[in-house]
Amino acid sequence: MKIVNLTTLKPYNPPAHFNMVALKMQGLEESGLKKFWQGLSYFLPKGGAEMQYQKNTFGAEFEKSYYVIDGELTVTDEKNQSYILSGGDSVAIHPDEGRKLMNNTNRTATVLVTVSTS
Repeated sequence: MKIVNLTTLKPYNPPAHFNMVALKMQGLEESGLKKFWQGLSYFLPKGGAEMQYQKNTFGAEFEKSYYVIDGELTVTDEKNQSYILSGGDSVAIHPDEGRKLMNNTNRTATVLVTVSTS
């Protein structure tokens, strides 16, 4: 068992993300977990992530889930279909599924991100 305290986490900059803060909570370096990692993301108003993870692109092979703890996050798929997630909602992104993220509100969105590593 390994306890990770929020006060010890260091921000990192995920590729193609903007106006947000990401904190990696669990993973190989943080706690020894090998099959997935988890991060806590704070998407500021008008913050988000560009379209990523389409087939044959970096990171496309991994499963991802986004659980909105607080606020609202719009997830848009490769067909330009948008889904609004509110606190308590989650979405599973399967391998090779592209997605774009956007906080279209004036409140910070707090999101738990889980990504497989194999």
